[in-house]
Amino acid sequence: MKKTIYILIGLFALTGFILYQNNALEITKIEVRDETIPSAFNTFRIVQISDLHNKGFGNQQERLVKAVNALSPDIVVITGDLIDRRKYDLALAMEFVEKIADFVPIYYVSGNHEAWSGNYDEIVSALSQAGVHILDDKALALKKADEEIRIIGLSDPDFLTSTYLDGTNYTKMEKNLKALTEPSVYQILLSHRPECFELYAHYNINLTFSGHAHGGQFRLPLVGGFIAPDQGIFPKYSSGLYQSGQAKMIVSRGLGNSIIPIRLFNRPEIVLVELNP
Repeated sequence: MKKTIYILIGLFALTGFILYQNNALEITKIEVRDETIPSAFNTFRIVQISDLHNKGFGNQQERLVKAVNALSPDIVVITGDLIDRRKYDLALAMEFVEKIADFVPIYYVSGNHEAWSGNYDEIVSALSQAGVHILDDKALALKKADEEIRIIGLSDPDFLTSTYLDGTNYTKMEKNLKALTEPSVYQILLSHRPECFELYAHYNINLTFSGHAHGGQFRLPLVGGFIAPDQGIFPKYSSGLYQSGQAKMIVSRGLGNSIIPIRLFNRPEIVLVELNP
């Protein structure tokens, strides 16, 4: 009888831990210092949302909306996989987007799940109606006090494929990046793919926001992420801030799950970045 009770207690504890790991939002704050950031953008606050995968956080996404609102961002960037192709529910994703768009500008790029969903036009239409800036293979200037930074977006390369079995064709991504860059100003890139960091660095991107790796799904002490799409076992880029020369990249661990339904030591993440010249 005692043994049974201990087993039940252990199971309840394990269940509670897994639920916490998969649903308790974590805020990661990163300060980016760079002398090329225009002075007008001192303390400019950027909140990154990535890989929601149709996950819900409370009634009508109220927990997620409240958490983002509390950070008082100047802009919000969404770096792909807002929906999940296997459990496509655009309305659930838009509950978050529409509430956030009421108080802060949003900039969005697609991920592989938008590419493979077969519903990209519907997604873009809904986002546009909510006032979201769609940056798939586009660039915009953000201006403050006669100074500006350039924000660039790349569409996901899996618009050229249909499944993971097809591999990934990055040629269009490089062509578009080359056409959109303007090294004379501080450049921020939104791209779903962290594995292309050296490409971004080659084209003088100052700061990249990326996702896709899901934090490595399971984060191991002293090791980091365990597995990530397009990077495999022990991925090089899974979470946090990376640097190559003068280029920096921030990889969000994301919020939801796709193929693997459980996160361990890898809570859903909202990233807050503050720029400082």
